[in-house]
Amino acid sequence: MFTRHVQHDLTWIDLISPTPGEVRELMQEFAVDPKIAQELLAPSVKSKVERHGHLAYLVLHFPALRGSGRAEQEIDFIIGKHFLITTRYENVDRLHFFAKAFEVESVLGHTSMTNGGHLFAAMARNLYHALLSECDSVERRLLEAEEKIFSGNERKMVIEISLIGRVIHDFRQALVPHREMLESLEPVGERLFGAEFGYHIKGVLGEYARVHRTLENLYTSLLELRETNNSLLSTKQNDIMKNLTIMAFMTFPLSLISSLFAIDARHRPIIGLPYDFWILLGLMAVLAGIFYMFFKYKKWI
Repeated sequence: MFTRHVQHDLTWIDLISPTPGEVRELMQEFAVDPKIAQELLAPSVKSKVERHGHLAYLVLHFPALRGSGRAEQEIDFIIGKHFLITTRYENVDRLHFFAKAFEVESVLGHTSMTNGGHLFAAMARNLYHALLSECDSVERRLLEAEEKIFSGNERKMVIEISLIGRVIHDFRQALVPHREMLESLEPVGERLFGAEFGYHIKGVLGEYARVHRTLENLYTSLLELRETNNSLLSTKQNDIMKNLTIMAFMTFPLSLISSLFAIDARHRPIIGLPYDFWILLGLMAVLAGIFYMFFKYKKWI
């Protein structure tokens, strides 16, 4: 899919899973290096920053947003003096929203973007801002899990906490190379677009830093919540085991008494007397009461 957005003399080409024909068209129109063009046809494994003549080529993997079904979404950026080419291999909603805003500014004639570098910086800030919204969603899930934990649902929350932990882990892993890539892009962009580009990249790095700090805070909250849940779950299990042990200790002597009087011996006390059954039952009840009072005195129950 090939989409062209134009604002004055600035052009943004947005590609989704480009075909060889679309890539050849870009090579001819924007003098894209054949090595870059070849890489656009398939996803890249790692992030990278390269300069090819009058172009800067950047590959970043962003954490996947809700409903994508993937851990990461790759976006390739080809940044030129008067154009920006983005390539992706699945739908990225935030780019769609950015395109709408870009078109509105074009119609109104209001824009502060004078070259491809400025356009890239604005787009990158927009993408990181979207990740902050995703972090807010994760934070809400943590708060809901916390409420359920203290409502007595510790066992059910083990799975939920693990799922939230996987989301945070995927976000953190996807963003690990971003700082290095953006810092590497800064000197390349300054040579291509002027010293002002460094100012814009610092703004992007600031937005990235906000996302990074938010993720670290979420990770810390996750660890504390997991530890709290494990402690509550362990305490509840210990209480259950204590109660079962007390019950076993109370019933064992009673079972022993009933077993002794069930022995088929010639002389058995009480057995054969009037009301012998009720005597034995009363004796076991008294012993059970004594055990119960003893455990209450020791505060074991």
